[in-house]
Amino acid sequence: MRFKYVAVEYFCMTQTQTRLIDGTEVAASIRSELISSVRRIDNTGTTPQLATVLMNDDPASQTYVSMKHDDCEEVGIATRDIEIDPEAPAAELFDTVDELNADPSVHGVLVQMPLPDHVDEREVLRRVDPKKDVDGFHPENVGRLVAGQARYKPCTPHGIQKLLTAANVETEGADVVVIGRSNIVGKPMANLLIQKTDGGNATVTVCHSRSDDLASKTRTADIVIAAAGVPEMIDGDMLSSGVVIIDVGINRVETETGSELVGDVAFESAAEKADAITPVPGGVGPMTRAMLLWNTVKAAAVATEVSIELP
Repeated sequence: MRFKYVAVEYFCMTQTQTRLIDGTEVAASIRSELISSVRRIDNTGTTPQLATVLMNDDPASQTYVSMKHDDCEEVGIATRDIEIDPEAPAAELFDTVDELNADPSVHGVLVQMPLPDHVDEREVLRRVDPKKDVDGFHPENVGRLVAGQARYKPCTPHGIQKLLTAANVETEGADVVVIGRSNIVGKPMANLLIQKTDGGNATVTVCHSRSDDLASKTRTADIVIAAAGVPEMIDGDMLSSGVVIIDVGINRVETETGSELVGDVAFESAAEKADAITPVPGGVGPMTRAMLLWNTVKAAAVATEVSIELP
């Protein structure tokens, strides 16, 4: 049975009632649905496996990799955890990727960013086998995405599409403003939304640090996707009533009592205008991890020639 998204709850903001789009709940539903697909592949004698490669000593990266492994364990995906000394030569990382590419028991390869300065990130992305590139960043997979023939959709944009579906937000004919032009979120997000398919057919404007009079553009939007990495850069004055807001930003800011995580959107003032909004944390983040599992299961199904139905 296909799962049904249950993703929104209502809360009051002054005189309006705003829907909170719960990414944690949607991600949990996706993980639950993936279990049956993993079992179907297991029945062939093959267990889907994700290999993660970490070449930095950033605590946030280490935590993120650990969370990915926990998610994999929940749905039955095997994991391989490889750590490389950040001071090691780039060749050690390249050799590791080559070994994982050649290992038929590994279906997904993820190199955790950031990488040390002496390692060329673009070369690493090109090194991963496109069929195991479950991040969707290899140039071949980027080209397939732009052509409307995606092998793997990048995890964050794909997760955002799922959130919009969960919240019953119609993208067809909608005016969408994407703030940010990164290869990870902004560019693939725009490409997904303009495609002639479910979850697409939108009119998309991509804004960035050089965009003039950003507020004049966000005020015309039906949907705003904020992915610039600037704390609370979008507030209620920059939005129209009834807008849907997807906040991709996760920024740690100092407060009088310590620090807290905030998004690229000033939540309180934006929620006064919004019909629906994602929280930070608990919005896009859990969906990014869920779609990594989705891509890994798809990769394993293709490799084993097992027919599955993905949520």
